[in-house]
Amino acid sequence: MLTVGSLSRAELTARLSGDGLVLRTGPFTNRIRSDVSPLIDGLALMYADYPVEPAGGFVDFHLELQRSGGLRRWHRSQVHFTYDGTTPFQPLPLGQAYPMLEWTMNWCVSHRAHGYLIIHAAVLEKHGRAIILPAPPGSGKSTLTAALLGHGWRLLSDELTLVHLGDGVLVPLPRPVSLKNASIDIIRAFRPDAVLSRPVEETTKGTIAHLKAPQDSIARALEPAKPACIVFPRWEAGAAIALDPLPKARAFMQVADNCFNYQVLGARGFTALGALIDASDTYTFRYSSLPDAMALFERLAQGPA
Repeated sequence: MLTVGSLSRAELTARLSGDGLVLRTGPFTNRIRSDVSPLIDGLALMYADYPVEPAGGFVDFHLELQRSGGLRRWHRSQVHFTYDGTTPFQPLPLGQAYPMLEWTMNWCVSHRAHGYLIIHAAVLEKHGRAIILPAPPGSGKSTLTAALLGHGWRLLSDELTLVHLGDGVLVPLPRPVSLKNASIDIIRAFRPDAVLSRPVEETTKGTIAHLKAPQDSIARALEPAKPACIVFPRWEAGAAIALDPLPKARAFMQVADNCFNYQVLGARGFTALGALIDASDTYTFRYSSLPDAMALFERLAQGPA
């Protein structure tokens, strides 16, 4: 199988600047074209283990991220995103090209992949039990996800939980984990083995770095998982660890609030979300200590005694 890591830097650059690199991420194929060096650096590091599909086949998303032309090419150069001939976003500084690639890949899935109920949530699996972590920014979701990946959990996604509308299984979309601000140094200290991208400062979300997805999670990207728990995490300085049951009616409404396409799907979304809630134990979770959180999630992975 051809992977990004098996291409030389010259071959990778030639594909990106030519007809495009056809990258498989979970159930999707992405045709990416770019002439931006920071993006190529990030892609080479973060996606080394991902399959490269042959050119000429079906592609779900066509993405172009190109450097400014004219005088802008030489003064405060920017990166421009184009999707199927449209430009849905304003350009960003050239140094933010790699985070922009990640954001635009998320945007493509959340706005186009309506064969799934899409929840803004991380999802991980261990011992056959998948745990969904819906949470707003700043809740500690990605920090917790990055820490759990160092303790044997499989990454299905950090940002986009895909619920199959037909049978309710969780479809993996393992991609790099986005870490922001203080979380970057927390994970560096907690997981010295972690591979992180170069931090990019002064984005709209602060300083951003990405954690490379585990190779085993990428290799198992076509292996769905069954939901076991939905846990709403919240990091709080100095707080004692607490896992409290959440009534299912409230869990339904909170997950619906975290869905990208619940209203788009209509009755199909209601049915899929109802089945997900029925199949899952639901909790709120407060923590301040990652080691304590690792121990508690290990108990969740073991299931009921």
